[in-house]
Amino acid sequence: MNKTHPIKVLLVDNHPLVLDGLRALLETYPHIAVVGVARLAREGLEIAQSTLPAVVLMDINMPQINGIEAIELFKEQLPDTRILMLSMHDSREYISTSVMHGASGYILKDVSTDEIVSAIEAVATGKTYFSSGVADVLLERRTAENALPLTTREHDVLLLIAAGNSNRDIALALGISATTVETHRKNIKKKLNITSTAGLTRYAIENGLVSQSGPDTH
Repeated sequence: MNKTHPIKVLLVDNHPLVLDGLRALLETYPHIAVVGVARLAREGLEIAQSTLPAVVLMDINMPQINGIEAIELFKEQLPDTRILMLSMHDSREYISTSVMHGASGYILKDVSTDEIVSAIEAVATGKTYFSSGVADVLLERRTAENALPLTTREHDVLLLIAAGNSNRDIALALGISATTVETHRKNIKKKLNITSTAGLTRYAIENGLVSQSGPDTH
C-alpha cells in the first residue's frame, strides 16, 4: 500500500454526485487508485473484470440489482476482490445480510474521508471493517464475551470463519493444521448448536464478535 503499488478501488453508486465526490476525495490519497466508477452493479462488474480492483466500494440501494445481490456476483467472478459496503442505512438487517453475502466491511456515508480510506486499507489486507456507527448497531445485542462457551482458540477460529477464511487460511493464520481447524469448527458448531458456516457467521455478527478491523492474524 504505497505509491508504487496503490490500492486499486472501484466505486459503484447510482448517485453521480456521490461518485464524483468520492472519486475526487480518494484521488487526493497517493496510495489509492480509483480505477473506475459505475452507476449500476453490472456495469461495475464489467469494469472490475478488466481493471481487477482490490476493493469495490459499493452502495446498497441501486436499480436493477441492489448492492447486496451484487456482492455474490462480484465474489463469484472476482473472488480475490474485497467488497466494502458504503450506505446510509445502519439497520442490523442490512449489515448482517451484507456480511452474510460476502462483504468484508460496512461503513456509513456520513463518516469522514479518512475513515473511508482506513476501511479500504483494512479490507484490502484481508481484514474486516465496520464504521463506528455500524459497530454500535452490532453491539446492541452483544452477549458478554466471558459467557461464550468457547475456548480462546475456538473463539479465534470462529472470528476467522466469520471473516470468510477457509480451513487452510485459518490454519496458516493460527499456525495449526487444517485437520485441527476442522476439529475446532465441529466443536464450535456442536457447542453453539449451529449446523452451517453461514450460521456461525451470523452468530458472530449478531453477538458483536466481529471487530472493526477483524481478528489479529499476525
